Amino acid sequence: MTGGVTGGVTEGAPGGSAGSGPSAGTPRRRRPWSGSVLRSRLTRRILAVNLLAPILLVVGMFYLDNYRETLTEARLQALRIEADLIAAAVAEGSLTFEVHPETRSLVPGHVITPELAEQIVRRLSDLAGVRGRLFDLNGALVADSRYDRRGRFQISPLPPLPEPDPMADWLERLSEELSAALDAVSRRLLPQREWPVYREPARQSAAAYDEVRAALGGQPRSRAIRRDPRSGHLILSVAVPVQYFKQVVGALMVSADDAGIERDVFEVRLAILEIFAATLAVTILLSLYLSGTLVRPLTRLATAAERVRHSRGGHIDIPDFSARRDELGELSAALREMTTALSARMGAIERFAADVAHEIKNPLTSLRSAVETVARITDPEQQRRLMGVILDDVERLNRLISDISDASRLDAELSRAEARPLDLAPLLAALADVHATAAAEGGVTVRYEGPPDGAPLTVSGIDSRLGQVFQNLLANAVSFSPEGGTVTLRARRDGHYVVATVEDEGPGLPPGKEATIFERFYSQRPKGEKFGTHSGLGLAISKQIVESHKGMIRAETRTDDGGRVLGARFVVVLPAR
Repeated sequence: MTGGVTGGVTEGAPGGSAGSGPSAGTPRRRRPWSGSVLRSRLTRRILAVNLLAPILLVVGMFYLDNYRETLTEARLQALRIEADLIAAAVAEGSLTFEVHPETRSLVPGHVITPELAEQIVRRLSDLAGVRGRLFDLNGALVADSRYDRRGRFQISPLPPLPEPDPMADWLERLSEELSAALDAVSRRLLPQREWPVYREPARQSAAAYDEVRAALGGQPRSRAIRRDPRSGHLILSVAVPVQYFKQVVGALMVSADDAGIERDVFEVRLAILEIFAATLAVTILLSLYLSGTLVRPLTRLATAAERVRHSRGGHIDIPDFSARRDELGELSAALREMTTALSARMGAIERFAADVAHEIKNPLTSLRSAVETVARITDPEQQRRLMGVILDDVERLNRLISDISDASRLDAELSRAEARPLDLAPLLAALADVHATAAAEGGVTVRYEGPPDGAPLTVSGIDSRLGQVFQNLLANAVSFSPEGGTVTLRARRDGHYVVATVEDEGPGLPPGKEATIFERFYSQRPKGEKFGTHSGLGLAISKQIVESHKGMIRAETRTDDGGRVLGARFVVVLPAR
């Protein structure tokens, strides 16, 4: 029987010369993945992407002008309410009828009693935490919650100082410095609104404050915002008229700085910084963890691939991450399969090259011997026989080289060709008819038995290559069949598979050679057949084609119940479409 190469080789076969290092003169590039995780460019990209959101968060705290304006507006509204309450209290509790200085008679209208008004303004202003100033109709200052009527500061007892806490003091100083730094950065980054300068004359009057003059004119709730050049704080002030029914008897101005607003803004910034610090720490840790789970396996895979590329033989193990059940696991499994297949392919190429050299060497040796001999003899009959030997060797070389060429390009052709739906029944019937005509000359009958119901035998494959398989099997069966024998080609559907068998009535297979006959260059020919007629690659090529179609092929000897050999049987199983 004609044998040949298998469609693949055993796993773990040693690699060939194709796995050697780069050619001479080509510098070996430095691997960018060598080093720690922190030096990995992939790690830096992961960190950059993950840190973008926290950085945008901390940058956003410089853009708190809208929040500050909202707090400022809320504070002005609170000052309006407080001013209305204090003005109402002054109007109810400190107004008296006006007395004519000469006649000592009552004049229609009311005036402010300074003593009562001062007590009301000071008490209510202290409760509200604001500075209250009361002006009469002439614009003179009547009461100031910060000073008494003689211009002295008001003194209030303070609670005892708490025990010093170094850590608390240090945190407070740090907070103040941080707030100042943030304000400085914010002022540099963002355009700041210019406010009028707050100036407080030594002798205060309504003429110094536009909002007070407007309140004395009867305009309700006039307000102003100024910046104190000494402290840098904004001074918020609201002035309301003091009225008795519809009569304006004075104006009350309440004012406060924006220290509370700045404190609220700083607390928001501090909260953002705390969130940023926590988010930054978590982001860096998670990024390093994610980078470690990605970069380290990729580094090991890349290093192993580099070793495979520069190896000079031998099998290189690829790290196995298939247990991860993710894309890296799939990549690891694919690389391992690729490396195993590559190593097996290199081994198969080496063995194929060695077998080819051995098979070609035999006819070349015979040819050389015949040529050297024919040059030394003079007998025409012997020369004629030697020339016949030379011709046979040349034909044998031509046939061997053709079969070797077909086998060597088979892999590339099978990988490029596109499989299409194919009904095997017409193909097998046509092949049986062709071989029946040729076999009839030798007294051999070839017949085809398809499915009894005529159902299609559809598979996915390449028709020319599958035809080559059954052509080899039929030719092989005809060559081993005795005169008057029958070669039967059967095909049927068996579940999800199409099963085709080729049976002959020849001597059967040599015991123990059922798998060996599919090895390349194996040849077991019938007695009487001319030597060198077959290359020994037919069955090997057939097995390679069948396995590339996800099928299998096997051979066995047919026997009867008594153990008598009836012939050989080749079985081809292909997935049905």
